[in-house]
Amino acid sequence: MRSSILFAVLAGVAWGVGGYFEKAGLRSLGLPPIAGITLRTVVAMIILGLLSIPAWKHVANPSNINAWLMIIVGGGVVAGSLGMWSFYSSLTASENLGVTLAVAFACSPLAGTCIGLMRGDQPFNPKIALGILAIVGGIVLIQLSHTPTK
Repeated sequence: MRSSILFAVLAGVAWGVGGYFEKAGLRSLGLPPIAGITLRTVVAMIILGLLSIPAWKHVANPSNINAWLMIIVGGGVVAGSLGMWSFYSSLTASENLGVTLAVAFACSPLAGTCIGLMRGDQPFNPKIALGILAIVGGIVLIQLSHTPTK
C-alpha cells in the first residue's frame, strides 16, 4: 500500500473515531461547538507544536510569502476555523455520526477537485469524473436513507 493511501486511511479512521468521542463529549457537557473546537485546537497545538520542532529547520523557501498565506488562509482560516466550526456545529445537531462524517468528508474531495480544476493544476479524466459522480451519488443515498428522529 502506498504511504499516501495508508496515511489517508489513518486520517479517516482517526477522524471517525475522534468524531465519535467529540460528539459524545459535546453532548454530555452541553459544550457549544466553538468551545469544543478551541479545546481540540489547544490540545492539538501543544502536541503538534512539540513534535514539529525539528521540522522547522527543513523549510525550503521561508521567504515565500504567498506559500505561507496559502497555508494560513487555506489551512488556518478556511479548513481549521470555518471547517471545524461547521463540523462541530453539525456534530451537535446531528443524530447520526455516520451521516455527518460521510457528508462532510465526501464534500472535501469534491471541493478540492473543483478548486484544482478551476486553477488548472488538477488533471481530469473519465476515472476522476466517475469518482466525482460516485461521491455525489453516495451523498444522495446517505441522505435519502437517513430517517431523522423527532
